Amino acid sequence: MKSTSQIKQADTVFSHTVRHWRDYLEITKPKVVLLLVFTALVGMALAVPLWLPLQETFFGLLGIGLASSSAAAINHVIDQRTDAIMKRTENRPIPQGSLTTRQCIVFAISIGVIAMVMLVTLVNVLTAVLTFFSLIGYAIVYTVYLKRATPQNIVIGGAAGAMPPVLGWAAVTNEVTAAPLLLFLIVFIWTPPHFWALAIHRRDDYAKVDIPMLPVTHGIPFTRVQIFLYTVLLVLVTILPYLIQMSGPLYLVGAIVLGAMFLWHAWKMFDDEATKQPIKTFVFSINYLMWLFGIMLVDHYIPVVVSLFR
Repeated sequence: MKSTSQIKQADTVFSHTVRHWRDYLEITKPKVVLLLVFTALVGMALAVPLWLPLQETFFGLLGIGLASSSAAAINHVIDQRTDAIMKRTENRPIPQGSLTTRQCIVFAISIGVIAMVMLVTLVNVLTAVLTFFSLIGYAIVYTVYLKRATPQNIVIGGAAGAMPPVLGWAAVTNEVTAAPLLLFLIVFIWTPPHFWALAIHRRDDYAKVDIPMLPVTHGIPFTRVQIFLYTVLLVLVTILPYLIQMSGPLYLVGAIVLGAMFLWHAWKMFDDEATKQPIKTFVFSINYLMWLFGIMLVDHYIPVVVSLFR
């Protein structure tokens, strides 16, 4: 039986969690995680011709979401010193004292372990292994080393953030083929123009904490060129799902229209007087990825819906 002190301690931990649930939610970066989980869902849908298997889909998405949340919480712990200095992050729970380092570590490990156990027992080992390495790639390799080592940090580290479509595919098929790697490539190429737009907007913040983001090390004009070139490459890559018959005409039209809009935003960033364009491009890039994968999902199920009414 538990001692009185153990019961009181457990009650204290539970009470603290209830009181500070918003802080715990914040360190999981829920908006980012939701986007990652959505791309995983699309990866699942494209992996099967008809309807998704219930168990693998539900626990796969939950496990991927919890693992991503765990990585985000670890990121908060590791970056707490710079978070306290940067204007964009100074109000996060650890710098504000709402949560302690120990509480965040315990929380991150707990949900990470739950995610791994869930994926191994209720999905498959392949998805669990790939998810684990993605977690380590973002939380440790990127946050601890790459972020402070090279201005190409977001390019190399973007591989971890591009994994969810592959994880979703593996969850329902227990294999990884060339098709989900194309989805990976889309998110991988999308990441630099997405994040460098924010880095331009927050250049002074990154310079203040000696994080070598591209606008800090190579200047804003050079970064603008890189954003535009990566956006051109992104538009070309997003046409490939149609060319290999993974997606149909609706997706092709959507990819071209969205790509043109992204190129317009990237081009507008060359205007020195458009001081708010970097943050506008950053916000649009989030909507771009959501709409692109959303159209891909709709396009996939159009033949299924049509067949139901025949």
